[in-house]
Amino acid sequence: MNVLIVDDILLNRILLSELVKKMGYTFLQAQNGKEALQLIKIHNFDVVLMDIEMPVMNGLEAVREIRNLPGILKDTPVIALTAHNPDDFMEEFTSAGFNELITKPYLIDKVDKIINKYKK
Repeated sequence: MNVLIVDDILLNRILLSELVKKMGYTFLQAQNGKEALQLIKIHNFDVVLMDIEMPVMNGLEAVREIRNLPGILKDTPVIALTAHNPDDFMEEFTSAGFNELITKPYLIDKVDKIINKYKK
C-alpha cells in the first residue's frame, strides 16, 4: 500500500511514518492540504491520512478539493486525523468527504485496522 501522510507538525509526520513503515507500507509526506493535492495528482495513493487543522489549506478544504478531482482520484480514501472529540465533528468530517476518522494519540492497532480496510 502507498500512503500519503499529511500533517503540518513534523513530529506527527514522523510518528505516522514510523507506524506506516512498521506495517510494511510505502509513504510520502505533505505539510498541508495544498501540498497533498499536488502529490495526489501525480502519485497513486491507496489511502491518505490527513490532519484537519493545518495552515495554507486545512484538511476539510483539501478533502473537498480531492472529491472534485477527475476520474478515480476523487475516490481516494481519505482518513481524518484529529484531536477533537469525534462525536462533535463526525458529521462535518463525513459531509466534507472523509471516509474515516482517527483520533490522536495514534494507536498502531487502530491505524493498521483502518488502513487495511482500503487494501486493494
